[in-house]
Amino acid sequence: MRASRLLSILILLQLRQRLTAETLAEEFEVSVRTIYRDIDALSAAGIPVYGDRGPGGGFQLLDGYRTKLTGLDPDEAEAMLLIGLPQEAQAMGLGSAATRARNKLLAALPTAGSDEANRIAGRFHLDTIDWYRAARPTPFLARVARAVLDRQRLAMTYESWNATRQWEVDPYGLVLKAGNWYLVARGSDRISTFNVADINQLELLPEHFDPTADFDLASWWGQSTRDFETRLRPGTARLRASAVGIQRIRLLGTFAGEAIAKAGPPDEEGWREIELPLETIDSAAPMLLGIGPEIDIVEPSDLRQAVSSLAKQVVERLKG
Repeated sequence: MRASRLLSILILLQLRQRLTAETLAEEFEVSVRTIYRDIDALSAAGIPVYGDRGPGGGFQLLDGYRTKLTGLDPDEAEAMLLIGLPQEAQAMGLGSAATRARNKLLAALPTAGSDEANRIAGRFHLDTIDWYRAARPTPFLARVARAVLDRQRLAMTYESWNATRQWEVDPYGLVLKAGNWYLVARGSDRISTFNVADINQLELLPEHFDPTADFDLASWWGQSTRDFETRLRPGTARLRASAVGIQRIRLLGTFAGEAIAKAGPPDEEGWREIELPLETIDSAAPMLLGIGPEIDIVEPSDLRQAVSSLAKQVVERLKG
């Protein structure tokens, strides 16, 4: 433990130039006296670290000194892909490991490369939550992530939209989509998707597993989402939409954006024809009514009649 802390102190001094004993003590959750002993140990090992007392003082390395001891610990290697997602790494229980791994990567770079990496990191930020939405609590995320990494079976109580059920699963992977964490796992002889926020109880089982040899998480997720959207919206509506209508349809979601991308060219009036996937007539009618007079429903006729009926009801209510 102390050897790891000494290396981390050395890397921090290399990255941040000058640090006080109080700052280091807070960083590693030890006493200031322990930090002084650590600095003495580094000096005894031939590391050119020295300190200045008084305001603006602190410890720093001799100009030009750079360590080559930047090997990654196992947990840091696991956290490598989450270096650019600090909040997500923290939620998965890998926040500290991701920070240490990032520091080691920066320490391994030449000074110019380290400065460039910090410059880029300071100018780009990834926010995975959609507008006007808050992330749902996921109290079991860190334990699920640990089970995924360790290939350890899970027992869980899961609440879906229609029932609460007990599951025993092999956790294959985690997917972060639009601010929601999804567990991809094999249970009941099939691979399924579970929203981590809907797990009510969780237990790590003693058994471990080996995933299917040909399973690829990214490929499976891509095909699964395409299949889900096809099942969710089996119908199609043929619409004509103005430029304003196109923009309003685009706000309906990814499926609408894909339909717009396939739309025909504008006619003489600037309207385009779109084939929009639909779930049901009842769900599509109020959705399309909100677009207003910027669309014309060509077919199906049932949808046209449903939107017309809703519009008449709105007018009658407003008259009252």
